Amino acid sequence: MSRGLILMAGMAGAAGTAGLTALVRPDAARRVLRLPAREETSYALRIGGMMFFALGLLLGGFATMALIFGAGA
Repeated sequence: MSRGLILMAGMAGAAGTAGLTALVRPDAARRVLRLPAREETSYALRIGGMMFFALGLLLGGFATMALIFGAGA
């Protein structure tokens, strides 16, 4: 496996984990980011979390397909 695929898979894991955390637990993400406790902040964190989770899924899928079809050799 090449370094690029390892990096892509690592970024997929990090983006997916961060996105899922912000999506499921927006209050915890809000405290970590030191954002105000408002309803709009929770909506923004859920939207951003879904976008990061989707990024993780896409990067992970591309890295898996590249590995299956031999791009990492």
